Amino acid sequence: MKKAELKRRIAEYAYRSLHWGNQRVPPGLRTLVGFLFMVGGVFGFLPVLGFWMFPLGLAFVALDVPPARRRLDVWMERLHRLSEIPEDHVRLDGSTSNQ
Repeated sequence: MKKAELKRRIAEYAYRSLHWGNQRVPPGLRTLVGFLFMVGGVFGFLPVLGFWMFPLGLAFVALDVPPARRRLDVWMERLHRLSEIPEDHVRLDGSTSNQ
């Protein structure tokens, strides 16, 4: 797998996970899931867990912190562009942004 394809797939996974978490998971549970991801990321040297879990967990927690939502939305927009998903990016406030 080439580096560009790997980068695209990681961006797509991260974007879809955050979008799903924002749309489907209630706020208190999002924070709990984020903390569980961060704990799993600390133990990333173990076979099943990975270091990728820490930043994703941090992003899940940031979904519930109002000052961090704007930065997270900018990051999600960039992930959306990198992942080349055909749909429009749905911002965290529910509006869509055209590319």
